[in-house]
Amino acid sequence: MTVEQNVLQQHSQKHQQTLLNQLREVTGTTDVQLLQQALQVSNGDLAEAVAFLTEKNAKVPQQDETTYYQTSQVASDRYISVGSQADTNVIDLTGDDKDDLQRAIALSLEESNRAFRETGITDEEQAISRVLEASIAENKASLKRTHTEVWSDSPNPHDRKRIDSCPVGLKNVGNTCWFSAVIQSLFNLLEFQRLVLNYSPPARVHDLPRNQKEHRNLPFMQELRNLFSLMVGSKRKYVDPSRAVEILKDAFKSSESQQQDVSEFTHKLLDWLEDAFQMKAEEDREGEKPKNPMVELFYGRFLAVGVLEGKKFENTEMFGQYPLQVNGFKDLHECLEAAMIEGEIESLHSAENSARSGQEHWFTELPPVLTFELSRFEFNQALGRPEKIHNKLEFPSMLYMDRYMDRNREITRIKREEIRRLKEHLTLLQQRLERYLSYGSGPKRFPLADVLQYAMEFASSKPVCTSPVEDIDSSAPPGGTTGQQLPPPSTAEQDSLPPLESSGPASGPMTAPTAAQQQRVPIHKPFTQSRLPPDLPMHPAPRHITEEELRVLEGCLHRWRSEVENDTRDLQGSITRIHRTIELMYSDKSMMQVPYRLHAVLVHEGQANAGHYWAYIYDPHQRCWMKYNDISVTKSSWEELVRDSFGGYRNASAYCLMYINDKKPFLIEEEFDKETGQILSGMDKLPPDLKQYVKEDNELFDKEIEEWDVLQARKAQQEKLALATAAAAAAATAASSTSTSSSSPQPMSIESSPPDNTVPQQDPEYMEQPSPTNDSKHLQEDTERAISRAAAEQEERSPEALLNAAIKLEYARLLRFAQEDTSPENDYRLQHIIVYFIQNQAPKKILERTLLTQFADRNLAFDERCKSIMNVARAKLDLIKPEEVNMDEYEMWHQAYRNFRETTIFMMTGLELFQKTNYVEALMYLIYAHQYNRELLSKGLYRGHDEELLGHYRRECLLKLNEQAAAMFESGEEPEVTTGLGIMNELVVPCIPLLLVHDTERDLLAVEDMRNRWCSYLGQEMESNLQEKLTDFLPKLLDCSTEIKSFHDPPKLPTYSTLELCERFSRIMAAICRVPTEGR
Repeated sequence: MTVEQNVLQQHSQKHQQTLLNQLREVTGTTDVQLLQQALQVSNGDLAEAVAFLTEKNAKVPQQDETTYYQTSQVASDRYISVGSQADTNVIDLTGDDKDDLQRAIALSLEESNRAFRETGITDEEQAISRVLEASIAENKASLKRTHTEVWSDSPNPHDRKRIDSCPVGLKNVGNTCWFSAVIQSLFNLLEFQRLVLNYSPPARVHDLPRNQKEHRNLPFMQELRNLFSLMVGSKRKYVDPSRAVEILKDAFKSSESQQQDVSEFTHKLLDWLEDAFQMKAEEDREGEKPKNPMVELFYGRFLAVGVLEGKKFENTEMFGQYPLQVNGFKDLHECLEAAMIEGEIESLHSAENSARSGQEHWFTELPPVLTFELSRFEFNQALGRPEKIHNKLEFPSMLYMDRYMDRNREITRIKREEIRRLKEHLTLLQQRLERYLSYGSGPKRFPLADVLQYAMEFASSKPVCTSPVEDIDSSAPPGGTTGQQLPPPSTAEQDSLPPLESSGPASGPMTAPTAAQQQRVPIHKPFTQSRLPPDLPMHPAPRHITEEELRVLEGCLHRWRSEVENDTRDLQGSITRIHRTIELMYSDKSMMQVPYRLHAVLVHEGQANAGHYWAYIYDPHQRCWMKYNDISVTKSSWEELVRDSFGGYRNASAYCLMYINDKKPFLIEEEFDKETGQILSGMDKLPPDLKQYVKEDNELFDKEIEEWDVLQARKAQQEKLALATAAAAAAATAASSTSTSSSSPQPMSIESSPPDNTVPQQDPEYMEQPSPTNDSKHLQEDTERAISRAAAEQEERSPEALLNAAIKLEYARLLRFAQEDTSPENDYRLQHIIVYFIQNQAPKKILERTLLTQFADRNLAFDERCKSIMNVARAKLDLIKPEEVNMDEYEMWHQAYRNFRETTIFMMTGLELFQKTNYVEALMYLIYAHQYNRELLSKGLYRGHDEELLGHYRRECLLKLNEQAAAMFESGEEPEVTTGLGIMNELVVPCIPLLLVHDTERDLLAVEDMRNRWCSYLGQEMESNLQEKLTDFLPKLLDCSTEIKSFHDPPKLPTYSTLELCERFSRIMAAICRVPTEGR
């Protein structure tokens, strides 16, 4: 074949592949053979091919099958679809009206070449745009989309202020959660962040752009730089990405309500970034082959090895996001194995030429950032719309890619063959085991061992009662009489006899049966149909079995059951060993040289037509997972990630996985200053132009805060003046009424209230804060979550209806917490006061007012809905009359909860200090914790904490201090002796009455141990000054009085937010719970 022929063939193949890709995008058909058939029938005319497919689909609905084979000899194309997948944005073409689509396709084909020359936009991009437009039109006409709520800013800028160096969120400006999820994942790749921030446009950008690509990509690149700079150095809690989003939306030509697809957006984003960096690279390297950092970061290569119609081939192809099928697989490795082997590959390794076709993929070069696109949407041909796959799919936090590398091709093939052989053997073993576990030939089957056991139990059973016929002489003729008289019928049987059956008085003697009676003996009489036959035992049992038969049968059944159990055990053991062998097949060091660590998981919750995206991103510096959900950025955990990402839980599942090469730390390492060697952080990361941009934005935000503070101060001053004026007017009125009443006393009005009630009550600190703090933040989030749920479930949307529904939901949630049996480290009472009230049976009115106070929090004024609900709650609070809720009782319950929190802080601090072996400081906290806890428990079982636990650590702390003091005394050194005796006199001795007063056994033993230790010194030789000090000290120690003579004041307690208190309490309780019980 000549060079010209080879070039022509490659061009023809590339053109055919382009047509296949367009046809797949437009119709949603994934069957490659059907696509090729359509192109052959239409002679390459795309419009006729679409018509052929739509007619075929309308006649015969496509089965939901996975097509693994894809044409092989394709030119290098980084957008190749590896393994077939259903497009999530396909449209229904099975309807009757096709004229518009036909004309659009014809026009598209006619203008494609001219458009590319003028705009630089490829045919594939135009096809995607057409599909998006058609999909939007169809969705508007036939589907009701659930629109996500657009964030509205809080009017209080303090609510929007960034706390320290917390990550910055992104505002949802109208169904843009897809944008936030992808951008946050890329931003937290510090190498990518540096590339974007330090990007400078080409010099020729100042001239007019050459084509539409430059006109679009370069402004987007600048907006992305601005956005990244704000995410680095802004003082705002979250920033607005509207400018960058608008450029994207213009490019997609979609309406604002369209929910974009994450994988499609990521494809487009990387494509644009690649083009932008390519322009820069071409300018910087005149005459040299430019290196594009986006390509080096996100794109890899694989080798396609296979057989096509009996002919072997090998191609090297580039890939970006690697698509994986989810349906039918349980974990990521199974998905990868299926994607790497397509079609029938038995002939790949044989020398014979066969008609079979198939291919293997082997990675030759993996990118530093490896992205897997999980195909969780598939097109339902019958319904004409995409559907989401909710199947569970597990993925590891560390992924070893060695088994998929081309350099390990031979060893992987050997291991795959071994795994295949093991799985075949495993299938046989499982089938054999199933025969033991589901034994029988009928519809109901049982374990064979149980069947034998039941048979053995039946054989050894004895009948509870026997029928009288068993006593009949076996030699008597049928129907004849016996030599013995039958027993008389029971009273119940006599009562049940009909009159005609009775032959005489019931008390009369039994007479010999007549011939007629003898003939009626075998007849089943009517009255016996209402009860058991007379010869049926009360439970199943053998009628006749000899001891010899029973012994033989029991021996056989015992032996058979033991054999069956042994066989079952052996089969289960073999199956377990094979599973373990398969799991460890790739665990040797040679196959663990290409580690990729999970960096980000993009999660979608909802259905194919609508939903919400967020991202879990690993923070290597804090060593924890963070959840990026639009403006909200919170700490998370691997457990939460697994729950939301694996699938099968609600409608949430991972849609995109981003792994990074664990041997390339530069991807996530901070940048260092070349001169000082210090880590660059915050504004120091930014180039001068972006630093100025962020500085100006921060100044605007500072000005907004300043104006807000001035406005609030002015309002406060005006309110103060208004109150003063009202007070003066009230005083004048009161004086006037006093002078009038001196001559004619008037009765007090019912509406009048005592002076104490005119002062508004201050809500407790754990219920509401004057400004948002960490303490109220969790409560505010719980309240807003309840409001959102109520809005989703409640048909009536009035603020009062939403308030009532939200309160019910919040109460139901807290009631579940109160009724849940939890471990000591998870004390829900600390998380919410209502849980404490429920467990301690507080009056209903107290609960209601407390919940109203929660929903009346001023910090809820985040959007109009919350604000209206807050106002309704405040109005309801104002309407509560003093006689409806006893405010003294209300305050008493809240004071009880404050006491519980203070006791918890004493306990927590004391245990923390004890763990750090700081026994001197720990003692006071534990002493007061124990004392206050006893007072709480005296009023109710759930008012305090575990008394035994506190008693144990109080006792242990005193014993430890006693040991320390005794060791100091034994040293004989004057300063040590003085310090030791000081510990005993100031700390231990004053506490001994506390151990004696309640007369518990362990406390008494501890006191005896301490006294015995010091009394043991009396018989020892020591210097006279030590003897004198010991003599003075012992009477204090041996004083049996339980009177507490002197004691230290309780230590000052710091203020903790609820979240911090819960976290610290959980940590210390988890730590002490690891101590064995006998150690306590």
